[in-house]
Amino acid sequence: MTNTVTPGAEPFYHGTKADLNLGDLIGAGYASNYGKRNLAKFAYLTATLDAAIWGAELARGDGLQRIYVVEPTGSIEDDPNLTDQKFPGNPTRSCRTAS
Repeated sequence: MTNTVTPGAEPFYHGTKADLNLGDLIGAGYASNYGKRNLAKFAYLTATLDAAIWGAELARGDGLQRIYVVEPTGSIEDDPNLTDQKFPGNPTRSCRTAS
């Protein structure tokens, strides 16, 4: 696990079309907002607004695109789907958590 972004060190964002309320939890184990809506193994967050906007744009559904400020409740790791596979390093500062 590589933590280049430290919880509590900066704000994190989550981009989606889901209409959430203050205190709602975003977590693994629910239908994903992306692709075929398979069961999500991770929840994704980012330390950049650009990446959160991208997530909201990619989210399934007809709802409004929304960006939420989120706080990880468990350990986070760099998102391996982006880190070093699509972008060298982690310029999007994108992370995931299984909690």
